[in-house]
Parts: sequence; structure tokens; C-alpha cells
Amino acid sequence: MDRTRALIVVLAVTVVLGMWESAQAQEPDEPELEVPEVAVIGEKPVAASSQQFIPDKEIVLQPQGRPAQVLRLIPGMLAVEHSGGAGKADQYFLRGFDADHGTDVAFFSDGMPINLRTHAHGQGYSDLNFIIPETIEGIDAAKGAYLPEIGDFATAGSINFRTRQVVQEGVAQATGGQFDTQRYLLMFSPTKGKVKTLFAAENYYTNGPFDHDNRYLRTNVLGKLTTSFTGRDEFSLKTTFEKAKWNASGEIPLRAVSDGLIDRFGAIDPTEGGSTLRTTGVMHYHYDTTTNGQFFANAYGQYYRLDLFTDFTFFLNNPVDGDGIKQSDRRVMSGGEVGYKQRWEFFGIPTVGTVGMQARVDDIHPRLGTQTKRTSTGTITDSHVLEASYAPYIKGEAQPASWIRFVGGLRWETFTFNVRNLCTTCALQPAGRTSSGMLLPKMSMILGPWAKTEFFVNYGEGFHSNDARSVVQVGGVPLARSRSYEVGLRSRPWGPEGLEMTLTAWRIDLQSELVFSGDEGTTEINGPSRRQGFEVAARGQIWGPLYVNGSFTWTQAKFRNGDAIPLAPEFTAYGAAILRWPEGMTSQLQATYLGVRPLVEDRSIKSPSWIVFDWTQRYRLPIKLPYGQVEAFYFIQNLFNTDWEQATFAFESRLKTEPAGVTDIHFVPGNPRTFMGGVAWHF
Repeated sequence: MDRTRALIVVLAVTVVLGMWESAQAQEPDEPELEVPEVAVIGEKPVAASSQQFIPDKEIVLQPQGRPAQVLRLIPGMLAVEHSGGAGKADQYFLRGFDADHGTDVAFFSDGMPINLRTHAHGQGYSDLNFIIPETIEGIDAAKGAYLPEIGDFATAGSINFRTRQVVQEGVAQATGGQFDTQRYLLMFSPTKGKVKTLFAAENYYTNGPFDHDNRYLRTNVLGKLTTSFTGRDEFSLKTTFEKAKWNASGEIPLRAVSDGLIDRFGAIDPTEGGSTLRTTGVMHYHYDTTTNGQFFANAYGQYYRLDLFTDFTFFLNNPVDGDGIKQSDRRVMSGGEVGYKQRWEFFGIPTVGTVGMQARVDDIHPRLGTQTKRTSTGTITDSHVLEASYAPYIKGEAQPASWIRFVGGLRWETFTFNVRNLCTTCALQPAGRTSSGMLLPKMSMILGPWAKTEFFVNYGEGFHSNDARSVVQVGGVPLARSRSYEVGLRSRPWGPEGLEMTLTAWRIDLQSELVFSGDEGTTEINGPSRRQGFEVAARGQIWGPLYVNGSFTWTQAKFRNGDAIPLAPEFTAYGAAILRWPEGMTSQLQATYLGVRPLVEDRSIKSPSWIVFDWTQRYRLPIKLPYGQVEAFYFIQNLFNTDWEQATFAFESRLKTEPAGVTDIHFVPGNPRTFMGGVAWHF
């Protein structure tokens, strides 16, 4: 470990010296020249075999409604509904982590963090429903903790949704389907020249397949402007607005379904649900110098609120009024990044150095209370939290020879936690202030290509922050360190346009584990853990119009004492076959598989495995209308009408007719076969 840190320090010093040398070489009176905009299309170099970019042409083939469904395009990643109502954040699986709502996966939208710290419902809560899928240009996916520019929550990996600057043709789209589902989309670019603009609006409604209608209504709006002031720079400003409300059927006990008390789509407490609102603003600016340097600055701000009504244990704690809880979150989040990147030759070696500084502040009002049929009956905790982080980092990339490349860096994290209690009569009154910091080294080595194959070796340390309310208590762990190791290969044996194949073996050691606690509806901190496994993936053109995308992952996830990590998947798989017909038609058949998972530490209770198939058909009509072209499409989800379970847990609950609590499986049923279809006018 000391050798690794020493090597990274040497690389960091080299980066700083090289950037200083390049700055000294610049002529002080050298005039700046405006150059015309040039589009350069190429594949961005990656630092690990598991790192990849998901293009928009695959994203638009996913069924509409839940933006998180596009995540299954990333090898080894799945997202499932968590509460029988699509309004809240999904449950995410990646590299043996049941990351709950995002604790160990870092999500970003154009660089703006999506994970919410010290959230009322769960640490790192990441609701992706404010994203309009058609606005996504692509998804940057990175596993492990090997990138110095990525910090909090990037334990299993990080996901960045990149939005378009402009669309060459507008689209007005209407979609309808079973369960009163409707979706309307409008997206166009008012200007496409030096000033590029993008506007998109979405309205979505569904009752879902449940006995008690979801009445899920979501509205999204996006506006984006991109321009250049000098010809050497780029400025962009993006704003989004989301508002949603829904009812939910919750996680239902298996015994209630087996005994005929309710069916698969019934509810014990049909008053669950919630509402949310989110407004965001993101600014990006970069300036390219005449000496191969780039100055960049980014800033973001967000206002967010959530009111969530849930009932996990029914009548276990309160046999009369029930165990319903209300979780409320109000926050303002702001932050940004400033830095400088320089390209130069250091003693004849092509080198890129980056220094940057990131900061983030969350001003949070989280509250937990009891409720019955959405009427508040008491307060459990009520806090004001001011949480801030500051992270300078340095990154270096060097290529001493055509067959070897190094990428590495250092990141220093500093967190401050300030919790103030707002409820003097509550049984739980977390309060206090503390701070914590850690140094995180990162290093990657890339060898090749030989025979159109590259080999990767990676090491990196990452972390996830913990809830500030538990951090300020005695024994709280502010920052849980992870260590990631990875070796892999990436090959294109049939050329750059053919099939790309990857093979990766990895290990993650985590200092502190967050485990779901059904009794409280929250999470609790457990001991250290180890996950290890491998993943294989392939994507690209097989022959003519046939494209494939598939992956298989195996994971072993254990606490260091040998206990199983509840909810951690062992096997996952995804496969898709895409036919792009020359007549403007595209067909896709895809399958998603989630293997058996232990639901408790001793493995005595397990969730069943499942596999579901989806079918997609899109057809751009060859007839050119005076003002555009028409496209017809449809989706069939769960093509073979399989009975399957989404979020699944094992904990103790009590029904109204039961004398005592019963430990049982609780689950959210997966949707039955569902049809959606529509038309889009491209103008």
C-alpha cells in the first residue's frame, strides 16, 4: 500500500512540474486566435475495462415511464421499484451491493450530484424521475473508485447522465397503454447556430396494475442553452423542474397473499404514497488556451422537497392505529468545481495533468414522524442539518510508450457535519457538530493494444458518507472508506465497428456497511465487508442489421465475519438483440435476470430468482410530410407474463388479525405483461 501511495505522489509532483514548465514556455505576447468550431468524433479513452459509454440509440429503445430502466444497459446493474408506486427512488443493484436508493452508487446529471446526503428516507437517496430519457445524449458509467474527480457514494461505481446540447429535429410524442397509462413529450431546439438551445417537457400518468390506483402524476421541464463567447470557450446553462405525486401499495407480506387475504397487487395499507418537487440549475464553462490548456468551472444549485408516507410493519408497534410513518425532507443544495487541465510533453512523454477543487453544501430539514392514513400523529426526530464537503484533487495521465498508459491521482475529502435538534420532546434528539477527512489514492495502468486487445490494472480508494444524525452520535462513522481492486481486458477482435468484449475481475473492501432495518424503515451501520466477483460483457454489431448487448456477473458478498450481506445479488444477467432494418424499422428483444439473494445474514431466508423479457418495436414511416415525419412505436413489458418480485425484504410485521409479530418475506410485485404504444411527430 505504501508503494502505491508513493507512486501516486511521484505522479502528482510530475503533473505539477509539467504544468509549471508548460506555463513558463508560453510567450507572454502571443496573440489569441479565434478558431472555427470543429466536431471531433471518437471514442474517449477509458481507465478500466468496466468503464463505458452508453449511447442514446440504446436508451430510446427502453420502455417509457421509469427513467431508471436505462440502467440495465450497464453490465451488472439493475433498478427495481421499491414501494409499489413509481414515484420514489428505485432500489439499485451493482457489484454485490443492494445500494438501496443510492448509498453506494454515485449518480450525476451533467456533473451535478443527484445523491442526497442525510436524506429523510435513506442516505444517498437518488430519485432519477426528474430526468427525461429522450434528452440524454449518453451515460458515462464507471465501476469502482478509480477516478480522482469522483468522490462521495462512488463505492460500487458512478453514473453520469449527459444531456444533449441540441436536437436536429423536434419531436412531439403521445403514448398510451394499459392501466390508464399516458405519456406526452415535446422536445425541440429553438436555435441551433452559435447559440444552441434545447427545450423539453414531459407529462406522465399511470394507475399501475395495483388494486388501489397509483394515480402517479409526474411533470418534467428542461431548458438548456449552450454558446461560445470567444471561439475558444463554451458556456452552458441548464434548468430543470419536476413535480410528482402518487399512491403506493407498499411492500406486502407473502403470508397475506398465500392465505388469500390480498392478491399480488393488493395492499395492507393503501394510503402509502407521497409527493415531491425538485428545481435544479447547472452551469458549465471552459476556456481552451493557446498552449493546450483548459480552464473549467462548474456550478449547480437545487431546491428539493419530499413528503413520503410508508408503513412497513403494519400493527407491530401500534396495534390500534398502525405503524405508519411520515418522512419529510426539505433542502437547498449548492456546489461546484473549478480547475485547470494541461497537455504537454514531459521529457518526451505525452502527459495530461489536471488540478481541481470541488465543494458542496447541503442545508437540510429532515423529519421523521408517525401517521395514520396520512394524518400526522407524532414526531420521532426533527432536525436541521448543515453538511458541507471540500475536495481538492489532482489527476495525471502519461503514456511513456505506445503500449502503456498510466492514469492516477489523489483526492482529499473534508466533511463538516452540524446537526441541530428542533424537537425538545422527542425521544430521539441527535445534535452536535464534527468534521472528518481522508486522503484517497487512485491508480490505473493500461497495456496494449495487442491483437486489438487492451489490458487494465486498477486500484482506488473511495468512500460513502454516512447520515449526519448518526455521525454526531458517539461511535458514529463519518466516512466509510472502500478499497477497490480490478483487472480486466477489453477487445475488439473484428475491428472498431465490430463486437466489443470485456472481461473484468474485481474486489471491494468496505469499512462500514449500511443494512436495511425493516423495523424502523431506515438503515443501520454494520461492520466491514468484502465483495468480489467477475463480469463479462459484449456489445456491438454481429452482422448486417443485427446488434447485441449482453452481460453476466457473479458476486460473492460477505461481512468479514462470514455472514451474508442481506439483499446482495449473486448472479445478474442482461441480454438484448437489436435489429435495425434498412426500411426505418428497429426491433429489440431484451431479457433481465436477477438471481437468488439471501434476505438475512444466516442465509435461512432467500428471495426467488426471476427473468423477464421485453419487446420493443419502432418504425419511422417512409412518407415525408410537409412539416416532418411520423414514427410509430410500441413496448411490451414482461412479454411472457411472468410472476416476479421487485424489491424483496425479510423482517417482522404484524397484521390486524395476528396476536404477535411474524418474520416474513415482504415484496413489491413486478408488473404483469403491459402494453404501451404511441406515435411521434419529428419536425
